[in-house]
Amino acid sequence: MAAVQAVEGRAPAWRGGFGRLWSAAVVSKFGDSLRTAAMPLLAATLTEDPVLVALVSAGGFLPWLLFGLLGGAVADRVDQRRAMWAVDLARGLLMAAFAVAVALGQASIALLIGVAFALTTLQTLFDNAATALLPSLVPAHALGSANARLMTGQQVAGTFLAAPLVPLLLVMGSSVPYAADALTYALAAALIASLRVPAPVRAPRPAGSTLRGDIAAGLKVLWADRRLRGLCTATTLCNIGVGGLVATLVLHVTGWLDAGQAGFAAAITAYGVGGVAGGAVAGRLAARFGRIRSVFLAGLAQTAALVVLGTVRELWAAVAAMAVFGLMGIVWNANQTTLVQERSPAEMLGRVSSAFRTLAVAGAPLGALLAGVAAAGWGLNAPALLAAALMASAVAALVPLIN
Repeated sequence: MAAVQAVEGRAPAWRGGFGRLWSAAVVSKFGDSLRTAAMPLLAATLTEDPVLVALVSAGGFLPWLLFGLLGGAVADRVDQRRAMWAVDLARGLLMAAFAVAVALGQASIALLIGVAFALTTLQTLFDNAATALLPSLVPAHALGSANARLMTGQQVAGTFLAAPLVPLLLVMGSSVPYAADALTYALAAALIASLRVPAPVRAPRPAGSTLRGDIAAGLKVLWADRRLRGLCTATTLCNIGVGGLVATLVLHVTGWLDAGQAGFAAAITAYGVGGVAGGAVAGRLAARFGRIRSVFLAGLAQTAALVVLGTVRELWAAVAAMAVFGLMGIVWNANQTTLVQERSPAEMLGRVSSAFRTLAVAGAPLGALLAGVAAAGWGLNAPALLAAALMASAVAALVPLIN
């Protein structure tokens, strides 16, 4: 098993494929941000029931429970580059069809849930393949920086490019953000297809090898690693809260804060700005405190931000809280992803990554449903306070890993 890097390495070179992978990730994130900002607003026009609005987000998480482990096992068996561009092409076609349905006035909550479910089902293969592909494009000492740069670029695309455009695109037509998302998938697929990465060389599989056995092997590696196991537990608790917050944030801002769509856009923009800052400091924090301690500090700051979000009924407080939450979210995610890549056997990275991600993401649909119920029963600020309590539990789970 690879040793954990104690010191953050140099930045990755843009040549050798990383630049194209970064460009594909940024282009795709731009389109996804258009869709994810527009879809809750579309859902809110179709129903006032917070549970149904939350179900749209739940539909986007549930496939990880059903297909996440399978996606990782497949990613370790196939050419990851080919799998990624094929998936993006399929997602582009799906979004184009959805844009047509919206343009024709055929959108419904059921359709939104179905589209979210289908997109995430395809994403289970794409994300695991991408995690496994990155170490073949950059040297080991640059993994942490590469992950931070990928996440920072995606935040810039979503915050400074996509988010301000959503209101303008919606004026042009309710289907325009989804049509734009379809085009970005097609462009990302072309960029990934152009990568010149040798097909992975793998040892012959033992006779009788099955996908079920491959999945079990990945889970075993994850469970045997104390740090990855503890980090996975903490991330799962965190994601229960975050899943609920994401599912109901539009109701929190437009309802509890009465800040309207402009307020919602401001909160999302603040989150993205914080994420950009997080990408800049993630490596520095890891170099000074180590990856686990960096995640621990990020969780503490996010807990405090969520308490402010759920108790201070002012838009400025929500904007500040979302900025801190976004900043520390990138610190958490960049160090978490790098730890998985550093501590997993290269030939099993897709499976270990999928095991970690599936278990972690499993909490999000539960959180979305709990948040919908909490918002309906105790007020639209209840999901933020629920998320704060769960984030505090996640921080507590990290304490034994610090030493």
